[in-house]
Amino acid sequence: MELLLVLPVLLLSVVLHEVAHGWVALRQGDPTAALQGRLTLNPLAHVDPVGSVLVPLLLWLAPGGVLFGWARPVPVDPRNFRHPRRGDILVSLAGVTANLALAVACTALAALALQAALAGPAAGRTLELVGRAALAGVWINLTLFFFNLLPIPPLDGSHVVAQLLPPRLAAAYRSFGRYGILALLALLVLAPGSLRVLLAPVSFFGRLAEALVWGSP
Repeated sequence: MELLLVLPVLLLSVVLHEVAHGWVALRQGDPTAALQGRLTLNPLAHVDPVGSVLVPLLLWLAPGGVLFGWARPVPVDPRNFRHPRRGDILVSLAGVTANLALAVACTALAALALQAALAGPAAGRTLELVGRAALAGVWINLTLFFFNLLPIPPLDGSHVVAQLLPPRLAAAYRSFGRYGILALLALLVLAPGSLRVLLAPVSFFGRLAEALVWGSP
């Protein structure tokens, strides 16, 4: 029941992340995502069988109950950007900006729903479910926000770093993208606590959001 409640929140979060990339790319002059029908909230256009279904399910069943995943990346052709450097930075930050906005919206929704559920029993159970789903959305979107900002190619944060480097260093840095995710996975296997350190801001802001939701100091 808990997974059925939270999985749609994760799906919405990763879909909005990708749609934001494609929408900003269109605004910057690249219609690639739009032409391929990716500027839609229909999850069928974005679902990755591994990242959107299998990985979240395995993570949920694993100790700790962490939920994380991803959708199929929207296609972007930076050669179409009117201003390539600015366009790459804006498109790269669009996804995490969407996740940050969702985290704020989920905090407000969770506070309204859970406080209303406590105030009156009329629709208490329904409001509680909505509040719990929204609270899960806070943690999911904070995780997506901070994880994607890690300066590890090909994550979103790496595009910003690459644009700040001299061309030769940027090219070498981008070439690491072929091994970036493998290196990250190796780090997690060899040093299991490293992800907790890298994503420490998630815990801080997640607890802050929960304090706001429950009205505690």
